[in-house]
Amino acid sequence: MSSQKSAQRDLSREMIMDAAKDLFIVKGYQHVSMRQIAKELGYSHGAIYYHFNSKAELFYALVEDHFSMLEQKLKEIAQAPLAPIEKLEAILLGYIEFGLNHQSHYEIMFLIKDEEVRNFLNQSPNETYELFAQTVHSLCEKQLSIQEIWSIFLALHGFVTHYLRHVIQYEEVRDMAKAHVQFLLKGIN
Repeated sequence: MSSQKSAQRDLSREMIMDAAKDLFIVKGYQHVSMRQIAKELGYSHGAIYYHFNSKAELFYALVEDHFSMLEQKLKEIAQAPLAPIEKLEAILLGYIEFGLNHQSHYEIMFLIKDEEVRNFLNQSPNETYELFAQTVHSLCEKQLSIQEIWSIFLALHGFVTHYLRHVIQYEEVRDMAKAHVQFLLKGIN
């Protein structure tokens, strides 16, 4: 077996994703190349292309994991033994917490304008939003329209994007996030 084939076999998708995640977080998507990822791992960039056809495909594999993490967080909160209003508050705060604790990925999940990456975004954003909308709808005391639920989502998204890259973690703005969520809850309950 040639050394190139051996290197491709030894290098796993998970190894590539771990190295790429670190570089994307430190440098940002636009400033990372497949060659840099390969160099970080000590492999040729050809070995990376054996597993991923492009940087966008590689990044999207990471983003898929994060949509799954966000969905899992929403599902766990929805199943928690809390009163509906407490559960709704936890869902809204959980969304903000996720966005601010995973800033680099949040940007790509919801803010990327790069066509290369956008071509990979298919069902995950829609499925996550649908789960969010159904959960909010089921927990509200009053009947909310799709537009009202979308407005809640945009209010949370606005909060996250306002603090994106200005704070390091959710904990820095936790009290402000709670006040924001309380303000939103006044309008829907």
